[in-house]
Amino acid sequence: MGDTTQKISFSLILSLIGLIGSPLIVQAEYWLVIGSYRQGPGPRPQVSGITSPSLFAIPMESLEACKKAGKKISSDIYKPVWQFDNRWSCVYDGKD
Repeated sequence: MGDTTQKISFSLILSLIGLIGSPLIVQAEYWLVIGSYRQGPGPRPQVSGITSPSLFAIPMESLEACKKAGKKISSDIYKPVWQFDNRWSCVYDGKD
């Protein structure tokens, strides 16, 4: 149950960051783009077939910070889940 609670908490935090941070001017050079999912019914960790995965874009100050955050989220929060590839990417904002 703790693992599911942690995943729900993380999804809630990402959603709140997205809602609160959207209207703000972001001073970020990179964006961590990462997928999320809703837990399917039952105890087996798997993606719900009813909903689609979601994408989140989180502002990061540097490429190093972005990679570190992506690896940490992958290893500490997203454990192997059937039908979820747990991919993330760091995207440069394109500003010089």
